[in-house]
Amino acid sequence: MTATITPDASAPTAGAPGAPRPRKRVFGRYRLAPFVFTVGTAALFALFFLWPGVLGLSYSLTDFRGWGDAEFVGLANYVELMTDPGFYGALARTFVFTLFAVPLSYALSLAMAVAINAVWARGKTAARIIFFLPWLVSPIVTGVIWRWMFGESFGFVNFIIRTLGGEGVPWSSNADLSLLVVIVASSWGGAAFNMLLFVAALNNVPKSYYEAAELDGANGWQRFRNITLPSIAPTSVLVILLSTLGHMKEFALIQSLNGGGPGTQNRLIVQYIYETGFKQSEIGYASAASMVLLVILMIIAVIQLRISRRSNNAW
Repeated sequence: MTATITPDASAPTAGAPGAPRPRKRVFGRYRLAPFVFTVGTAALFALFFLWPGVLGLSYSLTDFRGWGDAEFVGLANYVELMTDPGFYGALARTFVFTLFAVPLSYALSLAMAVAINAVWARGKTAARIIFFLPWLVSPIVTGVIWRWMFGESFGFVNFIIRTLGGEGVPWSSNADLSLLVVIVASSWGGAAFNMLLFVAALNNVPKSYYEAAELDGANGWQRFRNITLPSIAPTSVLVILLSTLGHMKEFALIQSLNGGGPGTQNRLIVQYIYETGFKQSEIGYASAASMVLLVILMIIAVIQLRISRRSNNAW
């Protein structure tokens, strides 16, 4: 027997009076908000990043000195830059600073994150506040604090050393020691933000991995090396990338700590660009140095992103 379904005569048909109207796909607030935010972000990016970049590139092809007309000189600034020993010295010192500061910042931030995330840790909230305080301090203030601490004649560290019967250490007049202070201060100031990234990554590692390893007899170091480090590898690459780019552009901290001294022995590349552009009024030449730094940073970013992609594919 086949059942037949007859339409309800009382139900309104489509188009009839009283029938529900089909919903129209309107460009309402739920679609307008993402559009507005996207356009706003694009406008801010063009205003504060794209336009200054285009302006800097155009200045690098001129002899602009901050006033008067800018005469087009082509690649003359870049040719002169390639034979400038001051530029190479500042760039080499920047690479040395970054080479030592990035691993120290990575190790310090990871150690703080592991300590906070440990099961046996007590007072985690207070520790997070204390560890995060350096990030809230301006780099200029950080530089002033560390300059007071490591001053040769008035510094707190030398005061303690002399009180204990030793001789003051030439923190400011010795180029290597002065750079060491900058490395430690920069790593201390930037470790808090990286610590938060590591804390989030550590919380995402499944606890079952550690439980299984503990049942197999793995000690703490073996669990950290074989479980923790591979699990947070993407975050490690991100932290290294951000730290490298940040240290390559370091300016405020070293400017307030030792001004690139003694002399110009610890002058980093951004300080070189600042002094060339604003103190010597060679805007075009400084813009050329900025473009070279931009290319170097882009190369570093591309290399690290490719390494991250390969490591993710391997896992």
